[in-house]
Amino acid sequence: MTTAPPADTRCTDGPAHPAHPAEQSAGLAGHGSAWSGLRALAGHLRPQRGRMLAGVALGLLGSVLGLVQPLAAKHVMDLVGHGQPTAGPVAVLSTLVVAGGLLAGLGHYVLDRSAESVVCAVRRRLTHLLPRLRVPVIEHTEPGDLIARVTSDTALLRRTAPQAVSAAVTGTLITVATVVMMGLLDAVLLGVTLTVIAFVGLVVMVVTPHIGRATRHTQEAVGRMGAGLERTLGALRTVKAAGAEQRETAALHRAAEHARRTGVRAAAWEAVSATLSAVVLQVCFLVVLGVGGARVTSGSIGVSTLVAFLLYLFALTPRIGQLVEGVGQLQIGAAAAVRIREAEMLEAEAAEGGEAGTEGAEGRGDEAVPAPKRSPGSHERHRDRHPATVAFQQVRFAYRPGLPAVHRHVSFAVPAGGVTAIVGPSGAGKTTVFALIERFYEPDAGRVLLDGRDIRRWPLAELRAAIGYVEQDPTVLAGTLRDNLTLGADDATDEQIAHVLRLARLDTVTGRLPHGLDTQVGHRGSRLSGGERQRVAIARALLRRPRLLLLDEATSQLDAANEAALRATVTDTARRTTVLVVAHRLSTVTTADRILVMEAGRVRARGTHAELMAHDSLYAEWASTQLIAFRRRHGPSAPVPES
Repeated sequence: MTTAPPADTRCTDGPAHPAHPAEQSAGLAGHGSAWSGLRALAGHLRPQRGRMLAGVALGLLGSVLGLVQPLAAKHVMDLVGHGQPTAGPVAVLSTLVVAGGLLAGLGHYVLDRSAESVVCAVRRRLTHLLPRLRVPVIEHTEPGDLIARVTSDTALLRRTAPQAVSAAVTGTLITVATVVMMGLLDAVLLGVTLTVIAFVGLVVMVVTPHIGRATRHTQEAVGRMGAGLERTLGALRTVKAAGAEQRETAALHRAAEHARRTGVRAAAWEAVSATLSAVVLQVCFLVVLGVGGARVTSGSIGVSTLVAFLLYLFALTPRIGQLVEGVGQLQIGAAAAVRIREAEMLEAEAAEGGEAGTEGAEGRGDEAVPAPKRSPGSHERHRDRHPATVAFQQVRFAYRPGLPAVHRHVSFAVPAGGVTAIVGPSGAGKTTVFALIERFYEPDAGRVLLDGRDIRRWPLAELRAAIGYVEQDPTVLAGTLRDNLTLGADDATDEQIAHVLRLARLDTVTGRLPHGLDTQVGHRGSRLSGGERQRVAIARALLRRPRLLLLDEATSQLDAANEAALRATVTDTARRTTVLVVAHRLSTVTTADRILVMEAGRVRARGTHAELMAHDSLYAEWASTQLIAFRRRHGPSAPVPES
């Protein structure tokens, strides 16, 4: 498995049910042991161990001062009993109370600050990893569940980490110290207290595994609900057009109800633990009070000793409660840590060669698109911007084991420059050609070559920097139009942006937008038309000045005038760049320099439009069908572009 290296995780404080798709699991739900969860939690806390130890030390010091207070109170009572002055001892007791409270508060602040740094580091690692996940991993993982791991699971980590650490260290040490002090006061009363503590420990051992399992199930349910919500909102227009709001809402309600049930189950186990502990401790207090009263009556101990012992018992009670709660919080944090670790173990693309997106902008001296400024450390080998060659050699590929092969020994070669169109019926494997070139997937057999070099030997950043890709359903991200245009070309100048806007015929669009390039385009470009989104994607690809341009039916949503203009742009670009086009329109194919005809995962024929019309029946039938459709769209007298 190849994973991306972690990002800088220092932050600011230091180092860092399947009947319905909305109810399906993301496939990440793990069931690791309690020990593996605790190890995962410890791994997240380790970078902040110094600061956490400081917080624990402060809290421990405050607690030690609290331990002295019952002895000081006993001393004051003894002085009162003998009629001696108490001003000084009372002042000392008051100082101990204030100082202990301040130190405990400061320790709590340091632990909380450390917890924020832990969460920040985890979120940075996850947000560094998730955009780099391999495409097959993303296709088999629910995005909503991944989002839940970055948000809700890390929030659980933040809430539980300081409590768990404080309980594990401070609570344990102070409990032991308190027991020792109680033993020095009276061994009989200590025996009664230890019996109760042992019973509380038994309760904790029985209940806490249930808390951990219930919490893990709750977080998995929350992840499924997030996945269902993301699914619905991501296709909201389709849901509305189908009148399926009630169906989707019912599925989300079922997911929410499942999350509620699992959450109630976790809360119930926590309540059982807390209630049993509280009841047992109250019984302990009553028993100690009764036995202590009898010993005072018999003269075995004095009243001040009983009062001091009861003060220690009062101090011990919340400590035991803290330990019980801390163990429960530890289980919750461990469950969250396991889910986070599962996300961190997802397979990511190799990060060799630096970041993709700043690559491939160096100039050849042509005037089609001025080259954006290069950032330091970019790949020097791409100073030569000559068009790329592409070749497939006996490529076989299936999307998953057990599925039919999409490519069956596909072989072809595309020379540098010009336009190569790929045509064929649906399911022939046309778009898969582009996915393999981009290394979204790896071929099961055979080789894909770029410039005669196996693409598996190219660093991904370098490979993708040489390629511009316009998908069939172009993606526009939420943000401004400028943000979308400069995606992968952050150093592009205003002159370069203006140039590609003219090439993609977007200049008239930006001219009427209220804020021009700085206009928000909405979620997934919802404020743009389908044709405008396609033009944005084309402009974005051109701005990177690729050596290989992949167009997957990139003008399917354009009107005739814009399609013709962009076709001319592509033809001009092909003088300096190799262009591969998956085409479904005859107007695109007839102007191509060469055509590949694919059928059932193979390259059936290749040649020009005229050659294929004369020698390939499948292509001739397809072209005739396209011609009929063209005449219907543009009129019987409209001229069809010829090669």
